[in-house]
Amino acid sequence: MQDILKPFGKTDVLSYYSAIANKLKNFLKNKEIASKVWLPFGFFIKRGSKAQPLYIEEFSVVDNKLLELRSKTNLKRARDKITKQQDKIWGYFPQAKLIDFFYATNREGKGKPIDRIFFDIDRGKGTTAQQTQQVIIALIKTIRSDKEFKKLIKFKTFLMWTGKSFHLYLMLNKAVPQSFYQKYISCKKDKPLESFTGRWAQKISKETKIKVKGGHEKTFNTIIIDPSQTPSGKLARCPFSLHMKSPKEVDGISVPLNEKMLQDKTLVKKLESLTPEKVIKNLNRWARNLPK
Repeated sequence: MQDILKPFGKTDVLSYYSAIANKLKNFLKNKEIASKVWLPFGFFIKRGSKAQPLYIEEFSVVDNKLLELRSKTNLKRARDKITKQQDKIWGYFPQAKLIDFFYATNREGKGKPIDRIFFDIDRGKGTTAQQTQQVIIALIKTIRSDKEFKKLIKFKTFLMWTGKSFHLYLMLNKAVPQSFYQKYISCKKDKPLESFTGRWAQKISKETKIKVKGGHEKTFNTIIIDPSQTPSGKLARCPFSLHMKSPKEVDGISVPLNEKMLQDKTLVKKLESLTPEKVIKNLNRWARNLPK
């Protein structure tokens, strides 16, 4: 199979992202896109709060003609040959760069309603991806068995591999104000047990014998259940995003999962072996795991 990250012999991740975009139209509906563009010594993030917003439907303007043009010239010189939408998407996804694909979890801007609660199962040094698999299995079970929480809100779960760990979403039946997050989900460092997140983490730690905490700050030999990217104005990784080890190396692919897959003890090994070509080849199968 042709290297989809080099459609005309030069690095251009827009070829890959335009190929998966159609599968994300429901998941990313009305959500502003963001890109993390890797540079030789760091990265920059382009997003709808600081630039003209980009939406998933706009990826339809990407075609082979545009990709071929990008392999031959830069945006400034190409502007008289492309549309305004193509100009915008080119700005978010410049050629010759590795780029992560993010989106505004609950829209750009502060204080907007929340329609999804997002947990990053974050690995501190000294932990393994296999341990995060154990933790996310326990987290799903713990949330579903929490009668007090279920009285407050109705939801469906959505699970995702990030390229290095796992994400868990609670896709809400009805949007709630941001105050719900602050009151029940946000985990304060000095008072972690005041939130459901902190109490769930404590329970999981006891059950799995793995050191688990709620919050945002990474700790050695600890897995963090981090909900901090939930509020509006925060970003989350998109399904099918590339995951970078450096400005020159892709070291993982994020893919949507189903809960049955978590019972596979070799799951992490299989997920770590994914390549962009493998994902595209089985795109329809992976996309079936996205929320309906």
